[in-house]
Amino acid sequence: MKHLTFLERFSEFDDHELVCEIKDKGTGLHAYIAIHNTNLGPATGGTRFFFYKSKDEALADVLRLSKAMTYKCALASVPYGGGKGVIIGDPKKTKTNELLKAYAKAVNELKGKFTTGEDMGLTESDIMVLSNESKYINGRGSELGPFAALGVLKAIEAVIGKVEGHTFAIKGLGKVGFALCKLIYERGGKIIGADIEEKAIERAKKYVEIVDPLEIHKQRVDVYCPCALGNEFNEKTIDELGSKIICGAANNQLVSPDVGEKLHKKGITYIPDYVANAGGLIRAVLRGNVNKRINEIKDTTEKILNMARENNKSTSIIADDLAKKIINENK
Repeated sequence: MKHLTFLERFSEFDDHELVCEIKDKGTGLHAYIAIHNTNLGPATGGTRFFFYKSKDEALADVLRLSKAMTYKCALASVPYGGGKGVIIGDPKKTKTNELLKAYAKAVNELKGKFTTGEDMGLTESDIMVLSNESKYINGRGSELGPFAALGVLKAIEAVIGKVEGHTFAIKGLGKVGFALCKLIYERGGKIIGADIEEKAIERAKKYVEIVDPLEIHKQRVDVYCPCALGNEFNEKTIDELGSKIICGAANNQLVSPDVGEKLHKKGITYIPDYVANAGGLIRAVLRGNVNKRINEIKDTTEKILNMARENNKSTSIIADDLAKKIINENK
């Protein structure tokens, strides 16, 4: 494990406490773990297995995601800081149990400074492999998806009130997106959905009208719910949006921070991803009745919306400032 320094060339670098590169020749493992801030407690965050085009792309992603986890923990009032892991490779081709075991051993080397769990590219069986090698692995995605979806629902309710009679477009019908479909359907919402996986489409057909993934954000609906890959919103896509409300589970939805300001100027209400999708985190790190804590996502969202209106600022800036305040008060 190599500790990296001189990362200031990355705009995503935010005085991260620790960034490690992990390589294992025997298994082909090439990964990064980033710990952004531990003022509130030890770092936690999922591990993503993704076919990055370059080392720099992977590093930028782990830096950005770990920072978002710090903010998510702060606004969800959980005693953890932000971290993230990324493994470089095609999960359908290069992922092996031996590679995962090598990654778990690297997590062990951090001795509890970082706990992790399932993210894009990892499956429940992968988490079992990791768990057998490390005690620092959190819950499985099937356990966390419904709770993440419930958090998104609570954030949506903070914006529109009751779901009944409203229309929704959901991009990504995986663990969280599908769970969100069911919650909205059960409450009388009408849903348009999209996914690139045929299995996901077949499973969701009962609840949604299916459209092309490239067209989903253009649909004329009340709420657009991105629940797939991040980096979706840029100048082009926000001009094409068919909704005036964005609230979904995808991480890192904005290509850059200034997009939040552009959404604000266009009159589009954007609920920052790390506010809306905190339900999975809450379930992963807390015990007991977590539904009460997830319901508080609605209160947090309402607070951000009210402050944004009162100060004529974007919700992304308000949420960032609130998170920073909590983090700095716990130095």
